[in-house]
Amino acid sequence: MSDHVLHTQSELDAALARLVLADPRLSAVLAKAGRPALRRREGGFAGLCAIVVSQQLSTASAGAIWGRMQMAFTPFHHDAVRRARADRLARIGLSAPKIRTMKAIGKAVAKGAINLEALAHMPAEEAHAALTALHGVGPWTADIYLLFCLGHADAWPAGDLALQEAVRLAFGLRARPDARKLAKVAEAWRPWRGVAAHLLWNYYRVIKQRDPVPVQADAS
Repeated sequence: MSDHVLHTQSELDAALARLVLADPRLSAVLAKAGRPALRRREGGFAGLCAIVVSQQLSTASAGAIWGRMQMAFTPFHHDAVRRARADRLARIGLSAPKIRTMKAIGKAVAKGAINLEALAHMPAEEAHAALTALHGVGPWTADIYLLFCLGHADAWPAGDLALQEAVRLAFGLRARPDARKLAKVAEAWRPWRGVAAHLLWNYYRVIKQRDPVPVQADAS
């Protein structure tokens, strides 16, 4: 799977060309959306925790809490977070479920039960399953981590609202597809479903004239 990890913009461009060749329907989407930019975030424990913080929160609220987290824990290490008192984490702004999730992730990392960086080189379903086995990490959180923190080219966050709406608009569907239907739509795009996600988010940006901040349809 190492050749399906997107490290650079040129790698995304090459993968996009393969994707459009495999599904010519996407050529019209690309023509309208233009070339998507490769957006990468920090990976590892900090990267996954940042996504956990963002669950069901506005960008501003999530950014403020994450900023306080980074100030409180420098460096941001799994041992420090998993050993921190729950009331200290709550004062930073974390909910009780998110505290339990971060501590569970920290414990799994400390025990070697999961290697968050190595997931990039696993097939999408295996990497997804490894992440969702962690307490509090649902499908959307897992796929956003794989896509943005690791550059996994085949991760597909079917529960993302902006992707659902982008597919509805791009293919003239009457209703926005739910996660199950969106997963079926994306089968034709393997092993480049993550590339399709970047393209469709860009399409959403152009059509809606606003940035499609990834947001899950359901808490995950």
